[in-house]
Amino acid sequence: MSTIVTLTDATFDAKVLRVSGPVLVSFLAEWSGPCKMVEPVLKEIAAEFAGRLTVGNLNIDQNTATPPKYNVTAIPTHLLFKGGKVVGTKIGPWSKAQLVEWAKENNV
Repeated sequence: MSTIVTLTDATFDAKVLRVSGPVLVSFLAEWSGPCKMVEPVLKEIAAEFAGRLTVGNLNIDQNTATPPKYNVTAIPTHLLFKGGKVVGTKIGPWSKAQLVEWAKENNV
């Protein structure tokens, strides 16, 4: 069973941009109701796509350098990376079905 990777400004390049497989990054905040709603969904996706997709969270309050690099202005924001590049963006507390469909549309 795969778990969600905790990302920081210091680890973002190594754990997202320099990995060979796709990475789903969720920019979140602990105080956000919509972010709390999406957390269990992300855990399910991490387990379902284990070995095919890395799922990571980045707390925007504790890591202030990375979000502006990707124009993150609302939370939760989900970015799908492949080969170190953003290939898709979803903003809001999307359902599991919607996020899974989005991942599949992007050949994950």
